[in-house]
This record gives sequence, structure tokens and C-alpha cells, in this order.
Amino acid sequence: MTNDRETKKSTMGGDEREHRRLAMTLAAVLFLGTFQLGEGELKGDYSKLSGIIIPGFASTQLRAWSILDCPYSPLDFNPLDLVWLDTTKLLSAVNCWLKCMLLDPYNQTDNPECKSRPDSGLSAITELDPGYITGPLSSVWKEWVKWCIEFGIEANAIIAAPYDWRLSPSMLEERDLYFYKLKQTFETALKLRGGPSIVFAHSLGSNVFRYFLEWLKLEIAPKQYIQWLDDHIYAFFAVGAPLLGSTETVKGMLSGNTFGLPVSEGTARLMFNSFGSSLWMMPFSKYCRADAMYLKHFSGGIRKGPNAYQCEQKEFQSNYSGFSTNIINIEIPSTRGIDAYPSVSEFSQTNYSSMECGLPTQLSFSAREISDGTFFKAIEDYDSDSKRTLHQLKKSYHDDPVLNPLTPWDRPPIKNVFCIYGVDSRTEVGYYFAPSGKPYPDNWIITDVIYEIEGSLVSRSGNQVEGNPGPASGDETVPYHSLSWCKNWLGPRVNITRAPQSEHDGSDVQVELNVEHHNEDVVPNMTRSPRVKYITYYEDSESIPGKRTAVWELDKANHRNIVRSPALMRELWLQIWHDIHADSPSKFVTKAKRGPLRDDDCYWDYGKARCAWPEYCEYRYVFGDVHLGQSCRLRNSSADALLHYV
Repeated sequence: MTNDRETKKSTMGGDEREHRRLAMTLAAVLFLGTFQLGEGELKGDYSKLSGIIIPGFASTQLRAWSILDCPYSPLDFNPLDLVWLDTTKLLSAVNCWLKCMLLDPYNQTDNPECKSRPDSGLSAITELDPGYITGPLSSVWKEWVKWCIEFGIEANAIIAAPYDWRLSPSMLEERDLYFYKLKQTFETALKLRGGPSIVFAHSLGSNVFRYFLEWLKLEIAPKQYIQWLDDHIYAFFAVGAPLLGSTETVKGMLSGNTFGLPVSEGTARLMFNSFGSSLWMMPFSKYCRADAMYLKHFSGGIRKGPNAYQCEQKEFQSNYSGFSTNIINIEIPSTRGIDAYPSVSEFSQTNYSSMECGLPTQLSFSAREISDGTFFKAIEDYDSDSKRTLHQLKKSYHDDPVLNPLTPWDRPPIKNVFCIYGVDSRTEVGYYFAPSGKPYPDNWIITDVIYEIEGSLVSRSGNQVEGNPGPASGDETVPYHSLSWCKNWLGPRVNITRAPQSEHDGSDVQVELNVEHHNEDVVPNMTRSPRVKYITYYEDSESIPGKRTAVWELDKANHRNIVRSPALMRELWLQIWHDIHADSPSKFVTKAKRGPLRDDDCYWDYGKARCAWPEYCEYRYVFGDVHLGQSCRLRNSSADALLHYV
């Protein structure tokens, strides 16, 4: 049997779309009743909810706020011109474009000739480079917004919170008052719509939201903090969050990561290292924590407190700070001897003991040794950018008055927390670097890469890899160890369900109830069909009274595209629909069955010569349909089908 669902284009007329939207709204009014908030539950009219989107790294448009004449190019930069991302100007006037993108590496100020600022509104995060060709290639949240529109969500119910993703967290507040404005956004949404907000954060956006929660503690009286969160935030969906950092950040800092842009790796490194946010995504150990440097009282007084960075004994008993292998293996000339490394701690002595005079030596560094600055001190004499990195690391992270972001995150005090990420894609987890003989920024080259692939470690060169691979791999960008840290937010007993991502009749659904979990990774004893992509749900609604925690793992969902995944958007919609229904007998939406929710989910079953899923879909030709699958549409009564998910 074949189907043409992937080539299907919706041609439904505006009247028919409006009819179905009104039917779904009517069903909500008839079945949902009034809006009420219980302990961690939402009952009533979903029209009172707001959705606030916090995008990830490089996922907000930046626009010029200067007039810049570009010599040897017909294209100049004028106020409000698109900078990130305008591929035309990037190709024709790269030097001018870089002036508008680069920041001062020490104080995070703009280039004297050009400054850029983040755009505002939903258009700032839907497509980075709008256009017939570039638009789909740079699409981020566009499909997400289209889903909201198709399900009848009002325009003022979806709010974007774009930010200048080049800045460190403290500079976001110092220069742009970002967190103050974000607080106002929540308060305005509550006043405008009468209900709390749902936070959707992708990638670095989750780390931004974490910093906001800590910043908020210093702005609100302690006794009012939890109440403010309960009033303004109903649920937090962390999608692809690098909770313990990303190893790809190391590649970007040492050799450059172009992210597909038509620039050299050296140029990409120069740009990336000028951003204060580059350190925000560094990998760090789950065993090390830091106390807040300043304790601000609600009365307005500020006193300096301890800024201790302490690690558990497990950090020194484990080899790789909890990660699957050493993240950096670097070859350094040894002509200056051991005295060239005055700042390297005793862990390196084993490396030096085998060092031969005059020959390069290879040093290995774990996540802790990267995030605490040990690595950058070790290469300070061989990399001119290390001093800048150490300065930013201390100023913007280790000494941050609100939070040291390079520390593990405990469960946020939100009523409902959903942690969602992709698994089992090939993900880079370690690198081998060597000197290139060229000046900065091209002074390091990658000689080998270590990948995690579905529970195993392999190297690009085929060499044997030492390490402790996890039960799964990451999402192509963030390692599994970092993504799955949120499993520590689950309680001692977890319900696990594994179901296909596509529509299914429930025959391939597996369930394990009350699985014991002790602050470590929990792996289900379940089977997999090799041709099926699954979602594995880990759910806990009992360990913290009035709060729910869930972790969703999506097979083969890549880091960037997960926010465009139809399966994810369907599950989000069904979970919210479940929560607002007054008669929901369970804490989470049922996984027993998944049927089509949109016309795009209906397709023609050539084997049975009818539309698939006849209880949901019917053949209904509309002028302009060019194949049978296009004429398969949801039945008019499909709004009632949502009641199956209560």
C-alpha cells in the first residue's frame, strides 16, 4: 500500500476551514464549561490561555540599526534592514555583514559602524530569511504557528519573546531589559486573556527561561514568588533543551561551525567567539554546583555571599564528568615544557609523565575542565582567544550575580513541566584537535570526531573509542546525556508508555507502570520495530503534590526540526485539550490510539480503494484537487473525535 500524504497540499476553501474551526470552538464551549484552576490542572475554556514562545540560538531575526555604506557592493545596510539572516548581503558584502554581526569580545558592545537589534513579533521567529527559496530553508516556528491558526487559536494568544541570542544572560537584562520585559509579557497576557500562559522554549530558549526564573526571585518577594508562577505560568514545554550543554559548542569555539552558511570556518569561529552567549552552551558536569554570588533582599539591600564552586566526590571518581567520553583531546607543542602549563591542575600530570622532549603531547579534558576554565588556561599560550574566553567566563558566568548558568538545573517550580527531545540520531560527543600552523582564527584543525549512535561510540577515523556510552544517542546537536538530564526531575515511580509517532490503532503501544527511578536515567524494557519511529513517554504526577512532570523522547527527531514535527505538535495539542476538559479521569492524555486531526493527516489507501482511517476521514472532492489523497478530508464531525483523548 502506498499513500500520497507527503505530497498533499490542502486546497480547502476558506468557508470550509471556518466551518470546521467553528465546529471545534463550539465543541469546546459545549463540553468544557467555565475556566478553573486546580492543583496543577487546568479546567475550562482554552480561549483564556496564552502561548509564549522563547526561540533558541540563532532563531531570532536581527535587523540593522545603523546606516553602513558597503564599498565594492551595490548593497548597503540601512535602518531595519535584515542582518540575520540575509543571505544576499552575506554573499555580496560579507565584510559589511560581519560588522553588523560581530560584538566586542570583552564588553559585548556593537561595532562602531553598525549595530543590530532583535526584531519583534511572531515574524521575527517564523522564518529567518523569508523568500521563495530561502524561506523554507530557514523556517523555524512557521509550521508551529500554522498549526495554531488551523485549530482556531486567536492571534493575540500566541506571543513571541525574541531576544538577541548573541548576548550573555546578564547583558540581555543590562542592555535590553529582556527579563523585565518578559515579566511584563506574562502579566499582560494574564490581564488580556484572563488565564495563565504556556511556555514553549526551544534549545537555548530553555536556558533563557531558567535564567528568567532565577532573576524573578530577586524581583518578587519570596512569599509571592510561587504564587506569581502559579498565576502566570500553567505549563513549561522545554524542547531540545541543552540542560548540561552541547559538545558542538566546543567545535564552534576552536575550529568554527558554519551552520551551513557560505562562510569559512575561520570566519564562523571569529563571529561565534565574539558572542557572549557562546559560553552559555558549553558542556558542564552534573556533579558541580555554585552558590549565588549575591543575595538580594526584597527590601532592596544587596549583600555579597559565597560564590563557591563545589563538586561531588562522584566528579572525581568518574572519568568524563558523566558524559560518555572526554570532550576535548588536543595536541599541544611541548617545546616550552611543563612550565608552559602553570594553571593546569594535577589531573594532567599523568599526561605529562609520558611526554617526550620536543614532541607534541595530547591532553584530554572533561566537561568540568572546560566549564571551569582549566582547558582555556592550558592552551592560553597557544591560542590568542583564550584570554578573552577566560574573561567572559568569569565575568558573565562564574561571577553572574543571578545564576551561574554552567551548573545543573533542578526541576523548575512550575505546575506542569514537559521535557521533550529527539533521540537515536548520530551526535558528536568528542573531538581531537591539533595545531594547523596557521594564525588565529584558523590555528586549530579537527583530526577526528567521536559520535554516539544508538548506545555506542564510534570515531570518524574508525579508531577504537574509550568511554561509557549511554543507552541512546542525542538529536544530532545535543548529546543524550545533556538532553536526558530532565529525567532527574521525575519522581521515584514513573509510568512509561511507548507508542508509534504516526497515527495508530493501539496495537503497538507498550506500557510499564510504577517503574522505580532513583535520580538517574530510566530505561524501559520495551521492544522496537526497526521500521517504526516511536515516542516514549515518562510520566509522573504523584511525587510532587499538585505538579506533573513528563519526559517525551522522539525517535530520530533532529534538534532543529523537532519544533516542526507533526507528531510533536499533535501531542502538544492533545495534551492541552486533555487538560482543559473538566471530566478528565487521568493526569495525562491517553496514548491508546491516535487518529488524524487535520486534513493533511488523511490519505488514500490504494490497497482498500478508499480513504484511510474511514472513521475519521472521508472522500470529499474540492475543485482543484489533483489526486485522490488530496480529496481525503476530515469528516465534519471530527471535532467530536477529540473527546476520545480526554
